[in-house]
Amino acid sequence: MAIKTVSIIGLGALGVLYGHHLTQKIPKEDLRIIADAHRIERYQKDKIYCNQALVDFNYVTPETPCAPSDLVIFAFKHKDLDDAIKAVKHQIGEHTIFLSTLNGITSEREIGEYYGMEKMLYCVAQGMDALKIGNALTYTNKGILCFGDIEVGHLSEKTIEVAKFFESVALPYEVEKNMKHRMWGKFMTNVGVNQTIAYYEGDFSMIQRDGPERDMMIAAMREVMSIAQKEGVHLTEKDLIYWLKILDRLNPKGRPSTRQDMEARRTSEVELFAGTVISLGKKHQIKTPINQKLYDRIKYFESLF
Repeated sequence: MAIKTVSIIGLGALGVLYGHHLTQKIPKEDLRIIADAHRIERYQKDKIYCNQALVDFNYVTPETPCAPSDLVIFAFKHKDLDDAIKAVKHQIGEHTIFLSTLNGITSEREIGEYYGMEKMLYCVAQGMDALKIGNALTYTNKGILCFGDIEVGHLSEKTIEVAKFFESVALPYEVEKNMKHRMWGKFMTNVGVNQTIAYYEGDFSMIQRDGPERDMMIAAMREVMSIAQKEGVHLTEKDLIYWLKILDRLNPKGRPSTRQDMEARRTSEVELFAGTVISLGKKHQIKTPINQKLYDRIKYFESLF
C-alpha cells in the first residue's frame, strides 16, 4: 500500500526538521503533528521556525478521531515514550508503519510490544546538526534516515514502501540490511559525542580536532565497542572511523542534544547513554571508567537545575 498520510509525534529538533521538509512535499492535511491541546496552543501562539522559515503545521490532538495514518514517526526524547505511544492510538490502522528516531537501542521494541512488531521498522537518524532553541530550529546538514528490518538481510514490503515514499518526497534516506549493527554504531556515537561535548560545555568543533576532548569521546565509544561484542554486535575500527567521519562533517558551531539540554537546564538522556553503558558493563564484567566519569559530571550539572 502506497504511503500518503504521515503523523509525527514530537516537535523537537528532528520532528521540526522532517516535518518542515514534508510540508513542502505533501498536502497540509496529509501531515499530522500529534500534540496535546496545551502544546498546540503554545505552538500556534509562538509559531515554529525552521532555518528562519515559518512552518505551517496541521496539528491534531491525541483524542481527535481520524482515519489511520500510513506512516507514524516518533521524534522526541525517550523519557516521553510511554505517553507518546498512547497518544498515537487514533493514528493506527491495519497497515500503519512505525519509524522511531529516538536515541538508544530499545524504543522499537517498546513501541512494538504495544502495537505489534509487525508494524515496526528499525531506524537511525544520523548526520544532522540540527540546533533547536526555543521555537526556532537551524541546521546545516539534514542528515539521513537509515531504516530497515531487524532480520539481517531481509527486505520487507514495509521497507520498500517507506523507501518509495521517501524517494517521492526527496527525503534523504538509506535502506540498511543490518539494522542492529547500525543502531549500535549510532548508540556508540551518541555515547561519545553527546556526553563529551556536554562534559566540556562546548560544540562540535572541539571533537573535530585532536585533543583531550576528541580523545575522551573516542575512549567512551571504545567502551561501547567492547560491550557490543558481548551483546552479539561486532563493531570494529572500520565502524569507528565511519562514524568519526560523519561527526567531522557537522557544523562546527552546532551542539548535540545533551549539550542543548544542559543549556536549557533540562534533564538529559545521560541515563540512556552512560547509564546503559555502565549497566551493561556490570552485566558483562567490563570496566567503563570513561562513561562513569561522563555520567557523574552530567548528573552533577543536572543537580544544579
